[in-house]
Amino acid sequence: MRFGTLDFTPVADSPGLLAAPAAAAVGAMQAADAASVLVSEIDPGLADTAAFCEHHEISMGDGANCVIVQARRGERTWYAACLVRGADRLDVNGAVRRHLDARKLSFAPMDAAVELTGMEYGGITPIGLPADWPILVDESVAAHERLIVGSGIRGSKLLVTGALIASLPNAEVLPIAQPAA
Repeated sequence: MRFGTLDFTPVADSPGLLAAPAAAAVGAMQAADAASVLVSEIDPGLADTAAFCEHHEISMGDGANCVIVQARRGERTWYAACLVRGADRLDVNGAVRRHLDARKLSFAPMDAAVELTGMEYGGITPIGLPADWPILVDESVAAHERLIVGSGIRGSKLLVTGALIASLPNAEVLPIAQPAA
């Protein structure tokens, strides 16, 4: 399937284009869901949303960023993933902090995000995240027909539906995005 300037193929044809946790999660999906996850190899230097979208002629609104946040309340620290379209920004200190009932919320340190997910920074995907992490999916992501998301590595991207993202274990759909200024 062609999207923008990229040709996407089923993940089953190129499992090496996913980080190990993402490949394992796709492998554990029901056959119809797994078959709907498509992958395309990209230049790792173009993995960041703005550069990727411009180069491959894809709208920022057709991509979803997976942002890892670190929540704290008292002595407890936990992590969550948040998905917003590339054209939006995450309401970290409003909707997300309230929903997670965190006293303090921040973007997870890069080293922690990479170590805990087993994925590359700039390529983290909601598919294959640690089983106990909440996945907060903005309503606009869940409603989107075709979305580009990370694959767990910087050298490829996945093409999925918002419905698939919303159906992931621990996924919750809620309004967590604000239009980018």
